[in-house]
Amino acid sequence: MSNPFVHVELNTTDLPKAKAFYGELFDWKFESYPMENGEYLLLKVGEGTGGGMMQHPSPEGPSFWLAYVLVDDIEAATAKAKSLGATIIKDVMEVGGAGWLSIISDPTGAMLGFWKAKSN
Repeated sequence: MSNPFVHVELNTTDLPKAKAFYGELFDWKFESYPMENGEYLLLKVGEGTGGGMMQHPSPEGPSFWLAYVLVDDIEAATAKAKSLGATIIKDVMEVGGAGWLSIISDPTGAMLGFWKAKSN
């Protein structure tokens, strides 16, 4: 597959409760990274697609999981999605030293993230 799913992220209204639940349910381990509005918990799942958890940026919004797809050119992928009828929820932004992300809502209303890793 040329554009695999590479990351899933929980935006939750209660980060401590989600951490406790998923840690107990799946025995996931977490690595904490500070953010402007709290912390980001990187999921240490072993094999397979990894992910993370963070406090939902909109307290009135529901908790949800968001999947990210790997792309070679994040600007081009984001622009192409827009040309095909997507709404840009979060335009391309750099994430620390790790890479870049963008988030779209497809024409049916489903959200999807794009990820471009920084080359080593």
